[in-house]
Amino acid sequence: MNTKAIANEFAKMKHRQIGLIIVLLAVSVAALTAYTSLGSGLLDRLDDPDGYGWKVMFGGVGMGVSLVAPILLAVLASRQVEIEHTGNGWLSSSTAGLTPGQMCRSKFVALGGLVVLATIAWGAILIGFGAAIGIETPIPLGRWAAYVAALAVINLAVLAFHILLSAKIENQLVCVGIGIAGILIAMFSQILPAWVSHLTPWGYYALTIQSAYVGLEPVYFDLPFLSVLGLAVIGGGLFLAITGRFDRQEA
Repeated sequence: MNTKAIANEFAKMKHRQIGLIIVLLAVSVAALTAYTSLGSGLLDRLDDPDGYGWKVMFGGVGMGVSLVAPILLAVLASRQVEIEHTGNGWLSSSTAGLTPGQMCRSKFVALGGLVVLATIAWGAILIGFGAAIGIETPIPLGRWAAYVAALAVINLAVLAFHILLSAKIENQLVCVGIGIAGILIAMFSQILPAWVSHLTPWGYYALTIQSAYVGLEPVYFDLPFLSVLGLAVIGGGLFLAITGRFDRQEA
């Protein structure tokens, strides 16, 4: 990996409001989760021995990330790639020996690191929130860690898709519009068969939801580790293959 190219991507972020979008990604999911959890009567059942508080917060994360992540990840990728289209960056970088594929991979590494940090921030903020309001049952740290790791993989898959899309389509409104469609897919995938959810990266937000109401009480669901692993392997392979093709194309 070209470290100079990655450093250059971070330099480009200074004028693209990337930091603000990352903060929004972290804070908005946490805020939506806290809001929906409080609306589910969390404060009235802080001493519930079955861990009601943590269960509704897990469910709230699933809702929050489905509503926020698809569009903000689309905007992140679009902002970072748009500069190459408007400033003839593909050609100028190519003359300096940096291919379009290398640039896409560098953008993914730079943005992906920030997206992972934002995803970890969701878990940290919400654990702190639960402890601060007084949930009395032990914090399910293992479940939190596994869920945050799964969401990080899904977020990276969505980010990679949008980097490729933004690189191929100059009209970034189209790319952002697909991000909005991703919200609908993530939400409707919750009521669709699991095999349908496996067909798009946004469907994995529904597949990995960790808690939902069954009757009158929330229950935990098992995390589909193999599905998430498959997304990582297939998504990573496709990204490398497609950016490899970009390397052989003229800018």
